[in-house]
Formats: sequence, structure tokens, C-alpha cells
Amino acid sequence: GRLGGGGVMVIPAFAVGRSQEILFRLRRLEGEGRVPVLPVYLDSPMSIEATEVYRDHVEEHDPEMRALAQAGVAPFRPARLRLARTVEDSKRLNDMEPPFIVLSASGMATGGRVVHHLKHRLPFSQNLVAFVGYQATGTLGRSLVDGAPRVHIHGDEVEVRAEVVMLDAFSAHADQGELLRWVGEAAPQRIALVHGEDEGRQALAGALR
Repeated sequence: GRLGGGGVMVIPAFAVGRSQEILFRLRRLEGEGRVPVLPVYLDSPMSIEATEVYRDHVEEHDPEMRALAQAGVAPFRPARLRLARTVEDSKRLNDMEPPFIVLSASGMATGGRVVHHLKHRLPFSQNLVAFVGYQATGTLGRSLVDGAPRVHIHGDEVEVRAEVVMLDAFSAHADQGELLRWVGEAAPQRIALVHGEDEGRQALAGALR
């Protein structure tokens, strides 16, 4: 509804894997009539290149992807997909008429083109920012997900009036049950927990013991 009212949806997403999953799901949701068909700007050179690699390596596709290809459907192409390859293409989005969706890297908003879009869109309540992956402590993405009323971007204080949401359904990490099942089958002699926050690692360590 917010986008129907003339807003911009910004999706910070990692260039490899996550961006392609978002494009795939947007196309499917459009096809099912569950979301409006809006312009979708893929604004990240690495995301564009990675999407082309995914598209071209048919031998790696699962049965669902193969069936789509045989039916003549481009799996990563929402109906109104646009590619913003150059910096000029990216800057032009600041003046585009909403509503539209911008999918850009990095996924935790720690750098890349998406930071510029956030700076431009966060101060306005008609806009929506959707995070689609884990946000590490100390990142701009984590501050926004935690509800910061203002953030610092490029040395400037930016008011957060846009709606910020976290779409947990996209998490690519195995949950504790899956990890424990894998450990039970693989039976490693030693396990080092090197990734994640202390609280989560301590809980997992206890379960592994």
C-alpha cells in the first residue's frame, strides 16, 4: 500500500545469491498477482554480473528452474526489470518518479551504492526499506533494524522516517536443528565457532556439547 502511495522500496541485498533470490521471488509473486508490477532497478554491477552467471549456467539449475526455462520464463526477470550499470544510471534513480523498487548492495548497508539510496530515501515516510539477511552488530543495517531514529551516513545525520522491515524468511543460514543434525552425521573431532554473536555461539556450543 505504501508503494501505491508513491514511495520507493529499497532492498539492500548481497550481490551473489541473495539478489538473485529476490529477483526470482519478485517475478513469481508478480506472476501470481500477489504484488503490483513495478519498475525494479537492479543497481549493483556485481549483482548484474552474478545474475547473468546464474542465468547462463543452466547445468546448475534445479528442476523448478529448468521447468521455467523450458516454458520460456526468464527466472530472474520481473516484468519491469531495469539494470543500473553505471554510476550515472544509479544517480538517475534519485530523480525517478515513484513508485519503484531498488535492489542494491551491500546487504548490511556497510558500503556500495545502496548507502546512497538509503541516505536519499530514509528521511521520507512514504518509503520502505526491507532487509533480507542477517545484520551484524555495528553495521548501518543493524542500526536501522533496531529502530534508530537517526543514523550517520557519509558524515551527515539522517532522520529515519521511512518504514524499516526485516524479512526473516530470506535467511540463508541453517538453524540450530539443521546444524546439530549435520554434526551428528559428519561426526567432526573438533568444532570451532568463529562466526556470529557471542550469545548465539554460546547457545550453540552448549547444544553441541
